[in-house]
Amino acid sequence: MTVHVRESQVFVVPPRAAEIIVRRAEEEDVEAIVAIVAENARQGHLLPRSAENIRATLPTWLVAEVDGAPAGIGSLVQMNPTLVELRSLAVLPAYRGLRVGQALVRSLVDEAHRQGFKKIFALTRAVPFFVKLGFRITSKDDFPDKVWRDCTICPLQHACDETAVVIEFER
Repeated sequence: MTVHVRESQVFVVPPRAAEIIVRRAEEEDVEAIVAIVAENARQGHLLPRSAENIRATLPTWLVAEVDGAPAGIGSLVQMNPTLVELRSLAVLPAYRGLRVGQALVRSLVDEAHRQGFKKIFALTRAVPFFVKLGFRITSKDDFPDKVWRDCTICPLQHACDETAVVIEFER
């Protein structure tokens, strides 16, 4: 499968198989991550991220590949020593329904647990998807660091339609 980036559009040749490999992002992934984030930001699914921001946070990003090409992305952002946010989760349209998102979420949850965080949360419109993966619904008020860091710059700040979901790891 091939991802072509042309100006502000992402063109994808659909995959032949659904073998999904989730790996840490590398410098050569930045252009694809930027394109996937930009496409989803235009659709109102994600907050925009600059190439500089992605490069600066590259160790926090995972890339899901199908047939060796980027199919989806996601990242972890530390809010405090015990809390991490799963954010910028996006799957290219040609790969939706192939469990790419599930593979990314499971990998990000495993990484958060491995790093010793006590909780991982996300703000999402895809509540059933996250609940199916072990998250439970909670209040955004539980995450004031997130609200002050990102929500204050969100264009939907006063009309937010996202729900907070969380996993608390057992000790």
